[in-house]
Amino acid sequence: MARRTAQPAARAATKASRELARFLKAHPHVTQLDAFLADMNGVPRGKRFPAHEAAKIWSGGVQLPFCLYFLDATGEDLDPGGRSEARGDPDGNAWPVAGTLAPVPWASEPTAQVLLTMPDQENQPCLVDPRQVLARLLARFAKRGLTPVVAVEMEFYLMDRKRGPMGEPLPPISPATGEPDSTRQLYSIGGLDIYADFVRDVAAAARMQNVPASTAIAENSPGQFEINLRHDVDAVRACDHAVLLRRIIKSMAPRHGFSASFMAKPYLDRAGSGMHVHCSLVDAKGRNAFDDDGEKGTKLLRHAIGGLAATTAEAMALLAPNINSYRRYRPGSLVPMGATWGYNNRSVAFRIPTGSPKARRIEHRIAGADANPYLALAATLAGMLHGMERRIDPGAPAINDVSARIDSRIPFQWHEAIAKLRKAKVLSDYLGADYLALYADAKAAELAKFNNAISPREHEWYL
Repeated sequence: MARRTAQPAARAATKASRELARFLKAHPHVTQLDAFLADMNGVPRGKRFPAHEAAKIWSGGVQLPFCLYFLDATGEDLDPGGRSEARGDPDGNAWPVAGTLAPVPWASEPTAQVLLTMPDQENQPCLVDPRQVLARLLARFAKRGLTPVVAVEMEFYLMDRKRGPMGEPLPPISPATGEPDSTRQLYSIGGLDIYADFVRDVAAAARMQNVPASTAIAENSPGQFEINLRHDVDAVRACDHAVLLRRIIKSMAPRHGFSASFMAKPYLDRAGSGMHVHCSLVDAKGRNAFDDDGEKGTKLLRHAIGGLAATTAEAMALLAPNINSYRRYRPGSLVPMGATWGYNNRSVAFRIPTGSPKARRIEHRIAGADANPYLALAATLAGMLHGMERRIDPGAPAINDVSARIDSRIPFQWHEAIAKLRKAKVLSDYLGADYLALYADAKAAELAKFNNAISPREHEWYL
């Protein structure tokens, strides 16, 4: 197979094979290894190898179809733009990501896992790995002597493993009462105590897999929680951790009698689940480029916010990747309805948290928990870089609650967001026009498939 940039990755992975040897020596009972990548929707997809064959992953990579990266939410290849089936469904070569080899504590037999990535290759339709899209963008920051420092926060719901009569989700059975949970106790320590066994096992699995999980929070709806990740100077690694933590949460939940969902709006009458991204920039001397030793931050901070505001409309399809995502955007719900910003204000899209000036950062609050972390961060960083390069003024910060103000320039319907992405003039420069075209084609095909079904409400209203 002809490759351009895969060879450096291959050499690095071969060098890292010592990681496998050390791991198998420390875990001699492991019988199998799961090697997987995260697709466009953040879903893990890959292969399971016997442990005695694992070395070949490091020496020769893993042959996987390119189409795995752009399957729809149901796992079907819709051949977006004729990039897979029409081309004979070609394979690419994926390589293990150093530092992600770890035990799988929820597996029924001793199992390990490793995250994969697929560098640019000559025979692929375009750069298809969201991880590589983000890595390519980070190189532009490096040329400016800047390094993004990133932390990801993800909200999710625990639910009953049983569904309602129409397939709707049901709240979890409270371990404290044995009844469906109906508590709404924001930041309740008691709420964490009730689900302490689950939280403890998630934390233990995260430690085992070197995922830097931090604070756990009980959110404002029954069964809703947030688990934060620590800041990381490697933005790609920060997103690796988000992918791995999501897998830990979804895998641990059934062991405690629950299912876990990162769906943006599983209940219309309850809070949605978001993915908040905290980002600062460190210069070549290790200083926070947003810190002016005061409460307001530097001009670079405001320019970065200006760029985020200027690119929000184009970025929506990446931040809200499916039809349910847009149900989360409801006026007055503290979910951003415009490209607003402010200090210590949770109603805005781009919040500047309080705290030490040395930790001055932007909290991007638009993305749903269902977004692909690599793509959500890539869209965020692209907007920031655009604003810094063009020195865009963000305007005055919002002082009061602005979550009821709807910005008509931002698409809050899925088909509108896809159309806006197709015409993107700014993000295409930062993320690649070829990748954005692939993404838009894949999402348009998924939307068409979704619409090719009659809902129960249509029967109720129109039959």
